Amino acid sequence: MIDAAELTDNDFLRQFELKVDGELAKIEYSLQDRKIFLTKLIIPDRVTNDEFEEEFLTLVFENIAERNISVVPTSPEIAKFIRRHRKYKKMLPVGIRI
Repeated sequence: MIDAAELTDNDFLRQFELKVDGELAKIEYSLQDRKIFLTKLIIPDRVTNDEFEEEFLTLVFENIAERNISVVPTSPEIAKFIRRHRKYKKMLPVGIRI
């Protein structure tokens, strides 16, 4: 399991970062009007753990939930994650359906 303390929100580069196996997994985002647009999920090729993506996204969504910000997924992988985890659908802004 991933340690939540390892997750970094790099405001300058606008991405969530997590070091894994000496490389950087990241989710790029854009923040506008109390909405965070999750635009791109990048997981290093060396990461072969199938559960890593799930744990990484869960960590990011929990971080965003603490800030009380709406989430707009523009990445197919992130939209698929929300479909699989219905509890995060409440974080979508009004009018956005997945």
